[in-house]
Amino acid sequence: MRLDPIQVLPASNDRRYLLLKSAGLVAASAAPAWLRPAWAQGTRLQPTPSQTEGPFYPERLPADHDFDLLRNGQADYTAGQTAWVEGVVTDTLGVPVAGAEVEIWQCDQQGHYHHPRDGGLADPAFQGFGRVTVGKDGRYRFRTLRPAKYTGRTPHIHVKVRLGNTDLLTTQLYVAGDPGNASDSIWRRLGTQGQSAVTVPFAQWSDGLRAVFPIVVKV
Repeated sequence: MRLDPIQVLPASNDRRYLLLKSAGLVAASAAPAWLRPAWAQGTRLQPTPSQTEGPFYPERLPADHDFDLLRNGQADYTAGQTAWVEGVVTDTLGVPVAGAEVEIWQCDQQGHYHHPRDGGLADPAFQGFGRVTVGKDGRYRFRTLRPAKYTGRTPHIHVKVRLGNTDLLTTQLYVAGDPGNASDSIWRRLGTQGQSAVTVPFAQWSDGLRAVFPIVVKV
C-alpha cells in the first residue's frame, strides 16, 4: 500500500520541508529495501557527517558539469582508474530526498584541481566537477576516477547536497583501506563512527571500480 508522503513528514512550516513536499517525495514502497525498516519503524538514521568544503570548490562551473567527469566536452580523460560513485540520498527516516542536487569535485590523477588557487594545472580533459539531480528514488551516479592523493591529503572526493537554495550537506568521501587515511588529519578528526560513514570500498566491477556511498541528510 502506498502511503501519502505527507504522513511521514513532521508537521512543519519550515521552508525546507515545504521544498521537500513540492519536490515530490516518493512513498515508502519506492524506497530502497535496506531503508524500508527504518521508515516503517520510525527509527532515525545517523546523518552523514559534514566536513570542510576546502579551497577548491569551482569559482565558476565548467560548461560541461554532468555526471561524467571523465569526458569534458569532446575530450576523454584516460589517466587513473575509472570509478562509478553511486548511492541514495535520504533523510534521517530513510525517505528519498527527491529533487536534491548532488555535486562532486576532485583533483585529477596528478593531484590538480580546476581552480585558480591550484595554478591552472589540471588536465583540461578531466571535467573535475559534476552535478546531478536525483529522481523520486533518491539515486545518484557519477562516472569519475578513483580519487588521487595530493600534497598533504589522502585521496578523497568532495560531495555537496542541495535542495533548492538550501545546502543540506558538504562532506568528503574516502577510499577504504587507503594507506594515506591514517595520516590525514581531516579524516582522523571524524572518529571511528564518522570514518565508517564516509569511507567506502572501491571494488572492481565489470566497467571499472564501483563505490556505493549512501548519503543521509537532515531536512
